[in-house]
Amino acid sequence: MLDIAKVRAQFPILKREVNGKPLVYFDNAATSQKPQVVIDAIVDYYSNYNANIHRGVHALSQEATDVYEAARENVRAFFNIPLAKQTLFTSGNTHSINAVASGAHVFVKEGDEVIVSAVEHHSNIVPWQMLCERVGAHLKVIPVLDNGTLDMDAYQQLLNDKTAFVVVNHVSNALGVTNPVAEIIKRAHAVNALVLIDGAQSCGHMKVDVQALDADFYTMSGHKMCGPTGIGILYGKEHLLNELPPYQGGGEMIDQVSFEKTTYAGLPHKFEAGTPNICGGIALGAAVDYLNEVGMDNIAAYEHELLVYGTEQLKKIDGITIYGDVPDKAAVISFNVSSIHPYDIGTIVDKLGIAVRTGHHCAQPVMTRFNIPGTVRASFAFYNTKEEIDVMVQAMQRAVMMLS
Repeated sequence: MLDIAKVRAQFPILKREVNGKPLVYFDNAATSQKPQVVIDAIVDYYSNYNANIHRGVHALSQEATDVYEAARENVRAFFNIPLAKQTLFTSGNTHSINAVASGAHVFVKEGDEVIVSAVEHHSNIVPWQMLCERVGAHLKVIPVLDNGTLDMDAYQQLLNDKTAFVVVNHVSNALGVTNPVAEIIKRAHAVNALVLIDGAQSCGHMKVDVQALDADFYTMSGHKMCGPTGIGILYGKEHLLNELPPYQGGGEMIDQVSFEKTTYAGLPHKFEAGTPNICGGIALGAAVDYLNEVGMDNIAAYEHELLVYGTEQLKKIDGITIYGDVPDKAAVISFNVSSIHPYDIGTIVDKLGIAVRTGHHCAQPVMTRFNIPGTVRASFAFYNTKEEIDVMVQAMQRAVMMLS
């Protein structure tokens, strides 16, 4: 069980007010807040051992390198990645996906098919469209059912000997629905297709074991798991990463350079051109330590409790429609009330100190599927409380009364 008062005390931003009201932060699917230990890790790096890594023989460079690589090991263990060299630091989840899609022409040929789901974030749609345009492949889409879950029967029908890649998010950022990724991977592998799982919305909310899932590639976002912005992770099976060409050229990712030919460094450096976000990697390592201390099982159980309570309370609002209202989901509630535009609701509750997200959530195909302009999205984290949910519901009721 979590000591919520103790947890909240570790997040400085939760003490502030917005528009004269205590902050109620329910936009965790967009970015999580940062505990003091992560903030301290950032300050410590820049205050005490700021230096470039991997290249220097002086003390600061060696110290920074050691701490940075220790952070990589923290992340490796957190996701049960087999080897540190399969744990690639990127600038974020979008970068991780693009790093695979940009080089996936070695796996996807003309006439092949790439399958995406209808609940993907734009960052897991557009790079694959670009790949298909480059190589002459075809993009196929797993439909979404009325309850927000994927049509697995339709998915099975899409799979065939032309399927080269399947790309699906672990948790929908727009609906909160948890997709059956283990089954999706198993079925894809049965036709010899590769699978990339977008883990942006899962990585800070549940235990993720990439080996148990048997994912070929798995992407993570640091700032959604209590780490800083500008840092992410790409995991890939070793033989696939060796085959995948580098996304960027520059320093650090080379073995030998001449004007006649360049050879590339081994993993992970082949994919880490230039000076990386050293501080971000170190701070992500601190975030992982913090999440381990709190306990991912504790986090998942408590966030589910918040989800159930929040869903029950919001359903008391007349005219509310919740999208993706199914048992297997993350602590995300995406909804509309009658014909009121979500932006208008979001604007009013902001005046009351409540941060929710409104709009299409970079998932326009989802909104098209449900024939809506967008939703109000309340997304919870383990530092939120039921009392905050009560405040939000009261604010929503007030907004609806004003806008009706």
